Amino acid sequence: MKLAIMVNGDPFTHQAAGTAYHFSRAALQKGHEILRVFFYHNGVHAGTRLNVAPQDESDLPGLWHELGAQYGLDLAVCVSAAQRRGVLDSREAQRHGKDGDNLAPGFRIAGLGQLIEAGIDAERLVVFGD
Repeated sequence: MKLAIMVNGDPFTHQAAGTAYHFSRAALQKGHEILRVFFYHNGVHAGTRLNVAPQDESDLPGLWHELGAQYGLDLAVCVSAAQRRGVLDSREAQRHGKDGDNLAPGFRIAGLGQLIEAGIDAERLVVFGD
């Protein structure tokens, strides 16, 4: 089955973020295809390379990066939600006159059109979080 995943929950404070990761990993292990993982609202915090998980918690951003690398996933971070929360790639940082970027490797900045496209192309769009 072709799936698109939307993650709205913060990776450290919202159970939906962890559930999205575990669901995606299980789906891939069962042979399903994930066309895109779209991080929106507070879910964009998964895309910053500056996250540091406490020792007793899972490093969800790191786990997403590893899963993306292993399966060639398109890990898309919503541009407007990311800007509001200070998650920038080098192009957006330069465009807004910021000193540096913090988008994690394996993630990319994308617009809502990318979510719509994934929703159209997928057999199911699975949303995690509010």
